[in-house]
Amino acid sequence: MLGIPNITETKMHISSIAKYIDQPYILLNLQKKMPAFLTASAIAYGTCDTFKQPEGKKTKQAVKNTFIFSFIITSLLYGGKMIKVGGKQLIETTNAIKTVLKQKRAVREYLEKNKNIEEKAKHILKKAERKIITPAETDYLIKNLPDNKIREKLFETIFSENKSLTSKEIFDEIGRLSLLGFVPVAAGVAGGIAADRATKTATPKRTADKIKEGAYQFLANIFLCNVGAGAALFSIEALNRKGLIKNLTPAKKMTAILSGITITGILGGSMIANYLCKKFINPFFDKTPKSQKNLFSERKPETLDIAMHSDDIATAGVLSGFKWIEPVLPLMYMMSGYRAGTGYRNNEKAHKNHTTARQKTEANEPVAAKKSYGTKRILH
Repeated sequence: MLGIPNITETKMHISSIAKYIDQPYILLNLQKKMPAFLTASAIAYGTCDTFKQPEGKKTKQAVKNTFIFSFIITSLLYGGKMIKVGGKQLIETTNAIKTVLKQKRAVREYLEKNKNIEEKAKHILKKAERKIITPAETDYLIKNLPDNKIREKLFETIFSENKSLTSKEIFDEIGRLSLLGFVPVAAGVAGGIAADRATKTATPKRTADKIKEGAYQFLANIFLCNVGAGAALFSIEALNRKGLIKNLTPAKKMTAILSGITITGILGGSMIANYLCKKFINPFFDKTPKSQKNLFSERKPETLDIAMHSDDIATAGVLSGFKWIEPVLPLMYMMSGYRAGTGYRNNEKAHKNHTTARQKTEANEPVAAKKSYGTKRILH
């Protein structure tokens, strides 16, 4: 007879996985490998995009992709370390030497006060001083070390600290994450403009499209989602302080934050971004006749835009207290920067397809039908 999994054991297993992936040594490894991840992703995507282009355009596209991704990666790797918000770097880095010393001190202090623990637990803790411990070893420590304040202090060092954020800390984090998203978008726009000039394809319209798409990416895919996340976290933290919600775990925070992101960012972001672009950005660049203004000015959300909201899950993870997500954020924001750099506007693509289809239809019509169609247009 198959046994039903114990709910308590399931929660314990999830907690073990969450603590395992938040080890400082995992953060260190991710930070070291992120430049290689960013470069490899850019080369892979840029190469595929280049080979999709028609003959005669491949070289120019390769140059453009190189410019755009170079600007974006440079901005993330260096801007993330140099720019600070509320005294914190855009991308927080972990010092390797300090981490090792902190791990050793925490483990040794614990072992001095708890000399009667099992040998297996001692062996795992000794390993935690200098290496990543496995999920099974993490689970063993959670289940076998006495649950007290001494263990809590140890776990806050060798794993991550789950703390409630003050309202100021919430807004500081939202500002930091929004600025981190803005940096690659602005770099993508700058890289795209530089690429157009290098390939001698620059026009006022191409520049305008990049700025419009940059505004759309930042507002719809980054900033407004962060506002929703911050509002949801602020609310649930307030309820926790009043005692209306107890045991506010990272998982509960994540659920609340994703709800806020869905309402403010994913559902309302595109509409708000299009409105702001039309009212404040388009007038500076739209040189079309008054009779045709704003016919195709809105940017339509599509499947890839929804997929790009994966960076919102990362944002929710950071605000919830999952530390391992922090080093991965640059990879999440890179695609928004690239789309801004290319000046992608799917509304114009749809308009061109519609125009081309109509022209083909008219070209295939009999002469008499064309004359009749022309007469009707004159009469109207």
